[in-house]
Amino acid sequence: MTFINKLSAAWTANDSLLCVGLDPDLDKLPVQFRNDPQGIYHFCREIIDATADLACSFKPQIAYFAALSAEDQLQRICDYVREHYPHIPLIMDAKRGDIGATARQYAREAYDRYGADAVTVNPYMGFDSVEPYMEWSERGVIILCRTSNAGGSDLQFLDVGGKPLYQHVAQLVAQKWNSNGQCALVVGATFPEELAQVRAIVGDMPLLVPGIGAQGGDIAATVKSGRTTNGTGMMINSSRAILYAAQQPGEDFASAARRVAEDTRDAINQYR
Repeated sequence: MTFINKLSAAWTANDSLLCVGLDPDLDKLPVQFRNDPQGIYHFCREIIDATADLACSFKPQIAYFAALSAEDQLQRICDYVREHYPHIPLIMDAKRGDIGATARQYAREAYDRYGADAVTVNPYMGFDSVEPYMEWSERGVIILCRTSNAGGSDLQFLDVGGKPLYQHVAQLVAQKWNSNGQCALVVGATFPEELAQVRAIVGDMPLLVPGIGAQGGDIAATVKSGRTTNGTGMMINSSRAILYAAQQPGEDFASAARRVAEDTRDAINQYR
């Protein structure tokens, strides 16, 4: 099954556009996991189990694991998702941006080592930085377009032939680069007007949308700007707001994560 087909099936099966981000910060984990050599794995596994029927995708951010030399735990997490929830797409958030043979090694890391259905990439070096991923013709390539951070405007809003650079990227991906039909774009929830403009350019191409939850993106504006005509088309990511939902010492973190994930999923669905 291709990434796009798997994602479409997950949208329907779980009635959800929610992507649950897995960004394990050791300082924020419940105390029982902080001195556990496999604590990151155990924490993420419980988050996955608590939210799997509410999510259209899971998105581990590789830096949170690599910084702690926890790649083995990331591998176990990816294996766990594939074994227990094979119908839910697994997105490796790596934002890789190299070319040629090096880019191919990054693709092998995401697709072969971790078994990800899709990986995020940076297009700054042009098509050479995207093309190696196309060798895995059924896997997704999610390309940075209009990111959720304020500093993204430093480059993404530069004029390129009468249009901002992020719109040029969207056109390139939609019209030239998407040879396998498995591309998607990253467009932040913090800029709903630009999100709507990207949607107009790319048609039904999926959008990975960070920026709700802890980053403050408005759910109603996000969904109205980014949805497709059939009310899908997005993976709206929430990480910290779900992972660290427990507010009181001793509160069950998995139950709190489920509550916030369900509330977020339902809030998104109000505007589909």
